[in-house]
Amino acid sequence: MNALLSVSDKTGIVEFAQALHTLGIKLLSTGGTAKLLADKGLPVTEVAEVTQFPEMLDGRVKTLHPKVHGGLLARRELPEHMAALKQHGIDTIDLLVVNLYPFEATVAKAGCTLADAIENIDIGGPAMVRSAAKNWKDVGVITSADQYEAVLAELKANGKLSDKLRFALSVAAFNRIAQYDGAISDYLSSVTFEEEKLSETYVPTRTQFPGQSNGIFTKVQDLRYGENSHQQAALYRDLHPAPGSLVTGVQLQGKELSYNNIADADAAWECVKSFDAAACVIVKHANPCGVAVGLDALSAYSKAFQTDPTSAFGGIIAFNRVVDGPAAQQVSKQFVEVLMAPDFTAEALEIFKAKANVRLLKIALPTHGGKTDWERGRNAMDAKRIGSGLLLQTADNHELSLIDLKVVTQKQPTLEEMEDLLFAWKVAKYVKSNAIVFCKGGMTMGVGAGQMSRLDSARIASIKAGHANLSLQGTVVASDAFFPFRDGLDVVVDAGATCVIQPGGSMRDNEVIDAANERGVAMVFSGVRHFRH
Repeated sequence: MNALLSVSDKTGIVEFAQALHTLGIKLLSTGGTAKLLADKGLPVTEVAEVTQFPEMLDGRVKTLHPKVHGGLLARRELPEHMAALKQHGIDTIDLLVVNLYPFEATVAKAGCTLADAIENIDIGGPAMVRSAAKNWKDVGVITSADQYEAVLAELKANGKLSDKLRFALSVAAFNRIAQYDGAISDYLSSVTFEEEKLSETYVPTRTQFPGQSNGIFTKVQDLRYGENSHQQAALYRDLHPAPGSLVTGVQLQGKELSYNNIADADAAWECVKSFDAAACVIVKHANPCGVAVGLDALSAYSKAFQTDPTSAFGGIIAFNRVVDGPAAQQVSKQFVEVLMAPDFTAEALEIFKAKANVRLLKIALPTHGGKTDWERGRNAMDAKRIGSGLLLQTADNHELSLIDLKVVTQKQPTLEEMEDLLFAWKVAKYVKSNAIVFCKGGMTMGVGAGQMSRLDSARIASIKAGHANLSLQGTVVASDAFFPFRDGLDVVVDAGATCVIQPGGSMRDNEVIDAANERGVAMVFSGVRHFRH
């Protein structure tokens, strides 16, 4: 048996090659891999010796040769194929170990030049991988170091690879090639070509939206069904998921997550991790129905639950702090579908053992201080599927601070109101449009979501507060988009609001500002809106 090893990432390759040699497998290799193996005392034959043709063009040409591809592509069960190999002195290659030039890692670096990007486009590697993967019945193709263990286990046990493993390796290989080519296409079609600037040190300008979108997602699991029982569904994740994102979580207990569980869980998790203070978010049907900050998980939950106890039944709950025994004891009194947190204490886990159907997800929060959206656990892009098309946009990652607020009324908000305004604004960002959110003391007091009229959202928020026996006197209100008329403002002020935050930008801004002055309330403009459809 012959194995050809040619890897860019040399993690574990020496140990793997040593194991192959011990099993009596002949080692072929190229360039730096061959040198590394030889330096470790392994008997390795350079591909150039086999092809009788030297590596050339700075290594760009070394494996593009019939003695390589013939050895990979020949079908062992066809006499004419084997006769052709014999006639031309070509040996079969039974194992191919290749990982590709690090194109993705190269273009991800700040200041990557076009020359570096182009030089890291692998040619011979993908060609060999495709040949071996096509001929999977006879050739095992290994494209990742995490496959070494399974391959060695079968070789040691049976002296060969099973059809099942070879086919799985082939599928993984074609997936890797698709990922690689997609990354190249995404990069090159995002480059703004500027001929007058071309040089070895030229760092190209890149558009956020490439000429072709090749988003790569890998399947995590099949789901029982989709949004409704007659629909089928599966969960996929980014090839390189952002730290602290939902798909990086580990399920500790409970039933399998459903399509709706996952969608609602994502809404809750994205909202809760936007807060620095201890926070709790309760989501029902993709909308926050209770959000609060507190001294710890228990106090945050107690406040969040007060907003809308009825909607919280069967909801999705997210914490940005460890759930301890007291918090678990309180949460366990309610019917909960999914509970998420950075961690759970042993006492909390013991409490939830009695609630075996509750799905517990442990998700590490992203590290503070990350510079990119990815490092901060955020999507850089959002997508929406439409008929035979796709809408792409940069994700709504805008953050508001006190210095961004513009007071437009005679009355000035107090410092406490300002803090509540920022809190309300964060919540409104995660409520479906049209969104109206009443808040006070770091908790939601009433939430109106998803109505065709902003006026109706304001009324619904007031009604929900009444159902929860919460007084809206002295509350602040966030509106995700501007008030087109004064009537929406009048509704929230009539309910008890004393301060309002809205984007501004309406033709009737002056009319609404005048109304706020007339009613004696403070109003600030954020300058941005947060539509969420």
